[in-house]
Order: sequence, then structure tokens, then C-alpha cells
Amino acid sequence: MECSIAPLRCPPQALLFDLDGTLVDSVPDLTRCVNAALQAVGRPPVSEAQVRGWVGNGAARLLHRALTGCRDGEAPASQHAAAMAVFDACYGAEPCRDSRLYPGVAQTLAALRSRGLRLAVVTNKPKRFVGPLLAALGIGDCFACLVGGDSTARLKPDPQPVETALAELRCRASDALLVGDSRIDMAAGRAAGVATVAVRYGYDPDCDFPAAGALAVLGSLGELPALWGWPAVG
Repeated sequence: MECSIAPLRCPPQALLFDLDGTLVDSVPDLTRCVNAALQAVGRPPVSEAQVRGWVGNGAARLLHRALTGCRDGEAPASQHAAAMAVFDACYGAEPCRDSRLYPGVAQTLAALRSRGLRLAVVTNKPKRFVGPLLAALGIGDCFACLVGGDSTARLKPDPQPVETALAELRCRASDALLVGDSRIDMAAGRAAGVATVAVRYGYDPDCDFPAAGALAVLGSLGELPALWGWPAVG
């Protein structure tokens, strides 16, 4: 385990997890649906590697990036709307053809729940896709709260999604911990006053997580319980 500080003194009451890149590698399905959308508007396909570098800011931003080939690009509104409709239909119909949990995720979530921790998902993915994806992967019952990209007016890194999860869980920021794979997650946690832990295997591998505020950087989610002296998973 790659930690920037010693193991934490006491466990939180609640753990907030990012979804894509933290619990689930969803890029294969996202790529399939992005390319269906691109084909529908006469644009060339993109690679899985490109999509892997574009995720994190919600589906609408992902489609802008795919349509323009630029991280900060803005596609014409009519083209974006047409592509978005195809993407939503494709992903909504089959969000979990090729998506997979990262190693140890299901076992780790079960171990944390057995310790009495309340778990939540806080993601920029639209909420209507989150429940079906979690159910298909067999972890839908693990979470007391789901906050998606359309649950609040603003996306991470704004603190609003994290604050919404805390309110639903009736948990103070000081009693929670956010686990994510990107600088977006670290910034959202920091802005909400929630401590953060990073996983190294996700979609932002070049991030300097300690500099971004992470208390620890994990090589696998199964290392998370060890932060409180509990047995690691896997």
C-alpha cells in the first residue's frame, strides 16, 4: 500500500465512492456507446484508450470530447444533442455488457458493510444508469445512497454532490471519507470538507494524489480496510 500518512486512527461512519475508475472499469461499454453515437452523426469512431482519457466529467462532456477530439472542445449544439440521444439509448439499454468490477471490490464492500459503515456512490454518471449498472455487477445492495450526475445542479469537482450524499446519509463531513481515482474526486472531497483516499489504478494515473490532498494512495481497493488496522481483502 502506498500511503502518504500513517494508518488512520479511527474509521469513518460513511464511505463515499466514485464509480467509474474506482469501483468499475466501464470504459469498454462507454466506448461502444460513444461510437454508436458518433456513427449516427457521421463522425469517425474513437478508441478505447481515447475514451479512457476523456471520462470523469459526465456523459455530456464525454460526447463533446468524442465529437471534437479535444478535451475542451465544444461540438455544435444540434450535433451534440443528436449524438447524446443515441448514446443515452445505447447505454441505457445495455450499461453492463463488458464493464467489470476491479479486483476485490465486491469483497471489500461486503467487509466494510460488515463493520457497520454506511456506503454511498457519488458519481458524475447520470443516476438513471447507476442503479442498473450496480445491479448487473452484483453490488446494488451495498449502498445506502446513490448520487449521480443529474442528482444535483453541479457535477464534481463542485462539492454539491458530496454534500448531497452526506445529507442523505445524515453524516457530518468530518465523519466521512471519499474514495476516488481522479483529481476531480480529490477536489470535490476537499471542497466539501471530506477527507479523501485515492486508488492508483483508475482513469487519472498521472495525478499527484498526495499533492491533491489524498490521505493515502491505494494499489487496490482491498487495501482500504487496512487503513484502520483491519485485514486487507484479497
